[in-house]
Amino acid sequence: MRPTQPHLYTLGYILLSGSLLALLISSHWWLGTTPAHMQFDARLIPPGGNHWLGTDALGRELWARTLAGLRISFWVGLSAALLGTTIALSLAALSTLSRQMDALVSLLIDTLLSVPHLILLLLIAFALGGGTQAVIIAVALTHWPSLARVLRAELLTLRHAPYIRISRSLGKSRGFILFHHLLPHVLPHCLVGALLLFPHAILHEAALTFLGVGLDPSQPAIGVLLAEAMRYITAGYWWLGVFPGLGLLMMVLCIDRLAFHLRRAL
Repeated sequence: MRPTQPHLYTLGYILLSGSLLALLISSHWWLGTTPAHMQFDARLIPPGGNHWLGTDALGRELWARTLAGLRISFWVGLSAALLGTTIALSLAALSTLSRQMDALVSLLIDTLLSVPHLILLLLIAFALGGGTQAVIIAVALTHWPSLARVLRAELLTLRHAPYIRISRSLGKSRGFILFHHLLPHVLPHCLVGALLLFPHAILHEAALTFLGVGLDPSQPAIGVLLAEAMRYITAGYWWLGVFPGLGLLMMVLCIDRLAFHLRRAL
C-alpha cells in the first residue's frame, strides 16, 4: 500500500483543488448581483454573523466582491498564461528551423530577461491604454521568455535523437519532423509551464490593477479592492484589505501546488 499513497494524495489534492476552482469559476451564476448591491445603512460593518467578511464604504458585501474579484483574476490569469505559453512554444519551434532563427530567438529571450519585469509590465499596459485586454497582453508578453528557454533547449536536444535522424534520412521535411515528432514531445512541458505561469500572471494582474493601469475600477477586481482599502485601512477598517489579499494568496498557492503535483504526475 505504501507506493500508492503518494499517488492517492496527489489525486486527492488535484480533485480538491479542481473542485474549489470550479466552484470559483461558477460563482457568477449563484452570486448574481450581490457584489454590486449597495446597503447604505450597513456601511463599513466589521465581519460578523450577518456580514461574513464585513462590508465596504458603500455597504457591499466583501465576501461577494472578493469571490467576484478572484473569478476575474482567474480568467485574466488563465488567458495571459495560455497566450504566453503559445508565444513561448511558437518561438521555441522557430528556433529549430535554422541557426539564424535560433540565434535571433535566443537574443530575444536574453533581451527580455534582462529588462526589469515590473517596469516592462507597466510600460506595455500603459502603452495599450489599460483595461482587461491590455493586462492580458502585457502579462503574456513578459512571461514567455523563461518557458521559451526551457522548450527551446528541449527541442534542440531532441533534434539529435535517433528517431529524428531516421525520419530525416527518409526524406521528411523540417516541418513534418517539427509537427509530428518534436511538438508532441513538449506538450506536457507546455501544460506544466502554463500552470506555473498562471500564479505569476494572477499576481501581476492584481499589481497592475492596484497601480491604476490594469482593470477598470468599476470591476470588483482584487487590485481594485486593495486600492480602495488603502483609503480606509489606516482608520481601522482592516478587513477591507485583509480578506481580498488573503483570498488572492490562497488561490495562487492552490494553483501553484496543483501545478507542482501535476508536474510530478507527468
